[in-house]
Amino acid sequence: MPNERTVLHGLHAELGARFTAFAGYDMPIQYREGLRAEHLHTRARAGLFDVSHMGQVRVTGPDLHRALERALPLDFDGWPVGTQRYSLLLNERGGIEDDLMVTRLADEVRIVVNASGREKDLARLREYAPKLSFELLERALLALQGPDAEAAFASIKPQARNLGFMQAAAFGDWLVSRSGYTGEDGYEISVPLQDAEPLARELLKNPAVKPIGLGARDTLRLEAGLRLYGQDMDVHTTPAEAGLGWAVARSRRPGGAKAGGFPGAEAVQRQTKKLVGLIGSDAAPIRHDSPIVDAENSEAGVVTSGTVSPSTQRPIMLAYVNAPFLDKSLFAVVREMRRPVTISPLPFVPKRYKK
Repeated sequence: MPNERTVLHGLHAELGARFTAFAGYDMPIQYREGLRAEHLHTRARAGLFDVSHMGQVRVTGPDLHRALERALPLDFDGWPVGTQRYSLLLNERGGIEDDLMVTRLADEVRIVVNASGREKDLARLREYAPKLSFELLERALLALQGPDAEAAFASIKPQARNLGFMQAAAFGDWLVSRSGYTGEDGYEISVPLQDAEPLARELLKNPAVKPIGLGARDTLRLEAGLRLYGQDMDVHTTPAEAGLGWAVARSRRPGGAKAGGFPGAEAVQRQTKKLVGLIGSDAAPIRHDSPIVDAENSEAGVVTSGTVSPSTQRPIMLAYVNAPFLDKSLFAVVREMRRPVTISPLPFVPKRYKK
């Protein structure tokens, strides 16, 4: 069965994209200048990403907020209209089925889900909140990221300057949030399909803006210490283990005013391993699935994401390390060679969100 294409596929081809299969779509992995140039341009100016493969869901129905609180570890009390929060879709064992971006609007809630889990997520949400309507929208999603993103987008929608980090607003048929997946300031812009290519072309007229593929999106998010679902967390990982306990609203945690009441509530704090940042001591890249061992060659964990950071030129990784090994000397095994690694605070490169 052929992969699907986003509405911007023709524009990507025109711009010289090299495509890869990702989550059932043909997606641009990089353009003519290559991954490192795209990564550094996003850090210095602004990068335009097509993320239309993501699932966009409109949620409506009776007792909307209370019903969603039974499905997700959120608390809508005190949550202003026009703001966005990161959340987790959990199973009954406390495992992470997906990570989500949730936006509260006046009469509905919008949820962005990962491309690979759209149908699975919808089925689970409908099971958890059967009285609500979960409508998968046919819309495009563009991400404009980098220090020049505000100026570039404000030339089209001047009011977008007023949005702070994790705030959202509707501009006609466009829903714009000040958020992203790179650690840089920027916007995610949800538009009707027919508006996607004209918007992308208008943005790309700006010399500060270049098209960026999934390759640089991955290295940017890794430098920012942002997890990738399916690699850095999955159905066997609890929020505590993934370092995402903060995504469970404080009031929903044990002892909170609205504690529990969502799937997996009793297990979200279970932790036998910990996701940590690691930095390699030499220039060799250390990739996904590389084993982590201690000085005695005991199995200590596994790398879930790894690259040589384009910004720092050092090998960086996210890895799960079993609790007894967190204070020991660690090594990544690459082609049967042990390479020293050191636990590092996250993020590897400071985030630059507009507060």
